[in-house]
Amino acid sequence: MNRDLAKTLPERASSWAMALTEQKSVTGTQDEAVFGPWLAAQLRENPAFSHADIWTIEVGPGDGRHCVAMLLRGTGCSTVLLTGHYDTVATRDYGELEELATRPEALTRALRDSLADADTPAARLALADLESGQFLAGRGLLDMKAGLAAGLAVCADFAESANVAGNLLFIAVPDEENNSAGARKAAPALPGICEQHGLDLVAAVNLDAIADDGDGSKGRIIALGTVGKLLPTAYVVGVPTHSGFPLNGINAAALAGSIAARVEWATELTDHCGSSPGTPPSLLGIRDGKTGYDVTTPATAFATFNVLSYRRTPDEVLDRFDRLCAEAASNLLGELKRRSQAPEGIANLVRPVPLYRFEALVEHLGPQEKHRLGAYSASIAGDLPLPEKCRLITEEAWDLSRLAGPAIVTGFGSIPYLPTNLSNAPAAKRLKAIAMQIARGSAERYGSTIACADYFAGISDMSFFGEAAESSLDIVARNTPAWKDSVRWPMRQALANVPTINIGPWGRDYHTPLERLHMGYAFGVLPQAIRDLCATLLQPSGS
Repeated sequence: MNRDLAKTLPERASSWAMALTEQKSVTGTQDEAVFGPWLAAQLRENPAFSHADIWTIEVGPGDGRHCVAMLLRGTGCSTVLLTGHYDTVATRDYGELEELATRPEALTRALRDSLADADTPAARLALADLESGQFLAGRGLLDMKAGLAAGLAVCADFAESANVAGNLLFIAVPDEENNSAGARKAAPALPGICEQHGLDLVAAVNLDAIADDGDGSKGRIIALGTVGKLLPTAYVVGVPTHSGFPLNGINAAALAGSIAARVEWATELTDHCGSSPGTPPSLLGIRDGKTGYDVTTPATAFATFNVLSYRRTPDEVLDRFDRLCAEAASNLLGELKRRSQAPEGIANLVRPVPLYRFEALVEHLGPQEKHRLGAYSASIAGDLPLPEKCRLITEEAWDLSRLAGPAIVTGFGSIPYLPTNLSNAPAAKRLKAIAMQIARGSAERYGSTIACADYFAGISDMSFFGEAAESSLDIVARNTPAWKDSVRWPMRQALANVPTINIGPWGRDYHTPLERLHMGYAFGVLPQAIRDLCATLLQPSGS
């Protein structure tokens, strides 16, 4: 390896990391909208990219946010995509240090001083890290601007190399911290980009960060897939009654609570990752439909659940979720019947609680009702959170159906993140083999170990670029009430389906004021590993 070149990679990675971090880009703010054009201008002004094709892709008409794309040409058609997000979470949690949140060096000094009397394990570890000189603090530095910086360092090295094989396509996207609107725009645009520029996209490398509270061995990884995430919902309709006569009704909140208790940590929804235990499902939110205090039992309730998967498709998840909801309702009715001690029984407890999926509920509506539901959905396509929009649209659909409670309506309440796994296709098998080769030789080549892991543990844009079961989007779209007017995502050709891995920086405590980056790995090891990975991928097969 050329020693002079080896020195330029860390310098470039560090310089880009500082510049990107100092330019604020909090999700949902004007800073995020400004960041895309700013980055495109920075790339155009950089001498290393004087011959690159650089352009922006607006997320949507009038949206204001942009994906930033840069194509660096070598020889041939084979192309590797380097991608990552540039938006960050908010900086308010820094309190008095907020003004320094995006100034890494100044923040590191100030944070180190503020932690002098640290009295929690996390704070003590942060203080030790910052005093060691190996870590640098900053909002978004770890998650994930240092990853983008490593990618840009590799791009500069590629651009200045002579007769290099293949091409590099760099795309930075907004909105990963919210609804991944950037990745959802960029992924389906890739076929058109490849056709326009004559590219053969052989692999994608996501550059997202990994947190590790230990020695870094769990952060220095190449992830060969990513976990999927769904938000199943249960809209529960009861039979409201005066609380002085509770046996005359069915309390929707009690029914929702029974569902919550049955689904929490349910093994039926825990998807295991090989020999490793999976992450169990958990309740994310539950509320009744009352808007104020009165003595009537709740007529409706709404619960949302976090469900992670490694290989299960959304239809499998929803099937299992439906069964758990039905079981929970049956168990509650049985227990209420036992407690009631009514000699002649109670009518509300005799029949099973009907369960409808949202799409089945819509089928109960006539043409006029469907039109009214569509108009209502469009009318709330504003700034409300997606789960709340889904609750309101389901409530409207239920009212329009004129069905009687008790009942349960299941569906989804947010953007689906599908799990990705490297397939048995030749390009995917080659990517996996090269990644494992990089990992095996990492200690000797980079002076730092890198391991391969089956999955990236967090939710990431890999779900949209990687190999996922695109047909699964159909059932999610049909059962996500806000899909048409608020998600605005086509059910076909929405995913890139490119063999995708993740390799990015590591550090600790992102999304907190203690967010910090391990500099030696991010600026030294990571760019070299990415460069070697891309160079090997772009060599003609068999060479």
